[in-house]
Amino acid sequence: MHTDIVGSNLSNPNKGLYMSLAREIAPHLPLLRRYARALTGAQTSGDAFVAAALEAIVARPEEFPTALAPRAGLYQIFHRIWSSALIEDGGEESAPAPRKVQERLRRLSPLSRQALLLTTLENFTPQETGEILGRTPEEVSALLDEALEDLNAQTRARILIIEDEAVIAMDLSDLVTGAGHDVCAVESTASGAVAAAKRERPDLVLADIQLADGSSGIDAVRDILSAFAVPVIFITAFPDRLLTGERPEPTFLITKPYSPDMVRAAVSQALFFESTGPLN
Repeated sequence: MHTDIVGSNLSNPNKGLYMSLAREIAPHLPLLRRYARALTGAQTSGDAFVAAALEAIVARPEEFPTALAPRAGLYQIFHRIWSSALIEDGGEESAPAPRKVQERLRRLSPLSRQALLLTTLENFTPQETGEILGRTPEEVSALLDEALEDLNAQTRARILIIEDEAVIAMDLSDLVTGAGHDVCAVESTASGAVAAAKRERPDLVLADIQLADGSSGIDAVRDILSAFAVPVIFITAFPDRLLTGERPEPTFLITKPYSPDMVRAAVSQALFFESTGPLN
């Protein structure tokens, strides 16, 4: 997905304004697409909402919230589109989802999930999150408490960690066990990870991209997903290797250095949707 969607029907002044906005928001589109995938649980539906947001900016660039930083303004426009879709669908998700996900969605309000992802996965402050969602920082804090409590009550899992740095692997292990999950195996190579996955059949995989012995976490995940379906979260210092827009991308991607809340939120969200995030 690119920002080159300027329509031929734009007037010259509007076209110039949009092109200026396009330069400001283009660097933030990969992260918005990641967020939209996490929010909807699928790349196709997430990208559809991002495309709709870009079309809205093209149509009325003068309405872009310039009082906010470009990234926050972009997310605010996205949420206007998202909220409109929820209202039209009676408050339910517009994208199709498995029955178990729909049951969980009814127990977790869309607004609390948005607040959780914006503050943890996207690293917006409570103030910025409130501006994006049209809520006060106090309301955002209440939404976060609600989301974490509900998600932790709904999801418990056996987790495979694929990470070649021992300190990070130990930290991830402590984080997920502290959230009530079990670590079924920790592997530092692609071959070891694939063997462990087939042996343990984990409920979730946390995977780095660059592994010991020069092997690839991406290749390991492809082999695992060819054997059975399992939600995957990539935790990497090299997000650009996956957020290219040129092929199916993982639904859940965390960049290093990460925060504990970021990991816990992504784990809860991945288990919530049970999304594999296909890799081709």
